Amino acid sequence: MPKVPRLIAVSGVLSSEAIRAARALLRWEQRDLEAASSVSLPTIKRLESKPGIMAAHPSTVLALRRALEAAGIEFIDENGGGPGVRLRKKQQKRN
Repeated sequence: MPKVPRLIAVSGVLSSEAIRAARALLRWEQRDLEAASSVSLPTIKRLESKPGIMAAHPSTVLALRRALEAAGIEFIDENGGGPGVRLRKKQQKRN
């Protein structure tokens, strides 16, 4: 059976797979993530090209995570079903 890559690790550490999955849900190109996070395009390309947990400065990972969360991404912990990403449900306004 082929090994399936983990999306995110415990304690909020991100992987390249999680970042790519989040961008896909948002229909974002790498340039969109660059603009939203202020992380350079070459850095995003480098981080996404290597499988597994991102080997980056913590402030870089935090900037990527915050930009994706601000755009509506929710990172799911590995709680028995495996880690992942999803779009956050929109809040309904009460009248």
